[in-house]
Amino acid sequence: MGSEKHSGDGDVEAARSSSDGSAKDEAMAMVGEQQHELDPEVVARVIKKIDWYMIPAMVFGYGLVYYDKAILGAAVLFGMTTDLSLTVVDRSTTPPTVDTSRLSWATSLFYFGMLAGLYPMTFALQRFNMGRILGGVVIFWAAICMLTAAVTTYQGLYVQRFFLGFVESIIPTGFMCIISSFYTQQEQTLRQAWWFSATCSFSIIGGSLNYGFAQIKGGSLTSWQYIYLLAGVLTFIFGLICFATPSSPMSAWFLTDEEKFAATERLRAGQQGVRCTKIKMSQVKEMCIDPKTYLIFLMMASAYTINGAVSGFGPLIVSTFGWSSLHSILLQFPLGVIGFVTIMVTGWLSGRYKNIRIIMAVLCCLPVIAGMAIIWKSEWYYRAAAPVVGYSILGFFGVPVTLTISLGMSNVAGNTKKSLMAANIFVAYCVGNIVGPQLVRSQTRAQHYPELWLGLIICYVICIVSSAALYALLWFANKKKEAIPVNEEEKQKLAFQDLTDMENPYFRYVL
Repeated sequence: MGSEKHSGDGDVEAARSSSDGSAKDEAMAMVGEQQHELDPEVVARVIKKIDWYMIPAMVFGYGLVYYDKAILGAAVLFGMTTDLSLTVVDRSTTPPTVDTSRLSWATSLFYFGMLAGLYPMTFALQRFNMGRILGGVVIFWAAICMLTAAVTTYQGLYVQRFFLGFVESIIPTGFMCIISSFYTQQEQTLRQAWWFSATCSFSIIGGSLNYGFAQIKGGSLTSWQYIYLLAGVLTFIFGLICFATPSSPMSAWFLTDEEKFAATERLRAGQQGVRCTKIKMSQVKEMCIDPKTYLIFLMMASAYTINGAVSGFGPLIVSTFGWSSLHSILLQFPLGVIGFVTIMVTGWLSGRYKNIRIIMAVLCCLPVIAGMAIIWKSEWYYRAAAPVVGYSILGFFGVPVTLTISLGMSNVAGNTKKSLMAANIFVAYCVGNIVGPQLVRSQTRAQHYPELWLGLIICYVICIVSSAALYALLWFANKKKEAIPVNEEEKQKLAFQDLTDMENPYFRYVL
């Protein structure tokens, strides 16, 4: 750039001249400031190894997160509502009315717990050894899950759900940070889609398991208690696996020294950095004033409100179409299949074609709105087909959610800021899931739950408007950065200085 200055030069120079080595990215110690040529065969081998060693465990882990939450929706059909007094029947009315507010709060309290745990868990993962923190917390999660079988009152379930959410908060934020530290911007969407798609695949797997447990008639425990014990055992196994999680490509035990170097160096071009354990208040401040923070929050909260209703009340809602409890479980399968396929297809397209993520997110909001309108306005006669079709189409909601995760994590740099963005995304996730169950009013069942479907349609309109605003913001930000002359030597040096996307003039946003 010669003698020319650009906005952010002061921040750049301050970062480069910092005498505190911990303020820089750990990748600097391995690959230095200058760019290195890499053997394409080695890079391909590295990507394949990371995919095979990291992604399957993440899919399994996040599948358990979803299964753990969705169990409640199935358990209420297998006697849990009666055993724990989760519903109250008012027989003074004709016909008697059922109040499900206790069930709504049992669903929502999980997300209040997650809200409480998100920020401390996220910063613990940044500051300390990721494998030890992740493994230890997941073991606690397994214990809390199994203890659900010992709950005898709805008040006890409230406590259990809060602490379950607290410990589970470590999983989504941890996974988002892992993907952003191991993969390039172009690669991240598909990998974020892989682990998040477990919400769909495990709706099928979990539904099958729940269907099987529903056949258990003997024994000293009820069906729903057996389900929670199984989930706890599976979670314990996952916790043991988590202890082997590397904190960064530099510490990946499954890579050779040559592969660790390549895995780290290949991330230089994206200017996102890899890992820095120092928590920087300057990045906290920037996160608070960055408009992306609030647009991503709105997109995630509005797109995920539907999940709070579907995961907690889905089988119950389907049963009102005239299907039995067991059939209501099986009818979750089409929703899961549609969600899985659409998430994977859009993830693949995002990796193949640049800057189409926001466009695809908006397009996939439309069938979700259509599905909600079909459920709301169709006839709910005995075993009606139309509302089931509309319910299945709701599976498209996974696409805007997954792409929002990708857009949030691919468009920030600086490790503290990345950690905060991960937490911000799942704070929004929690808000959506808290609001969703509260939209279900059992008293309006005869009117097809109008508050639920109207509220969700409004949420998806908000998601579309927020997506359009984010597209404009990122497009103009890139235009401003592209006007700055490029100094290749400086660009190479700044890649691992732990600069934020706003501080680094060479960072480019993906749309």
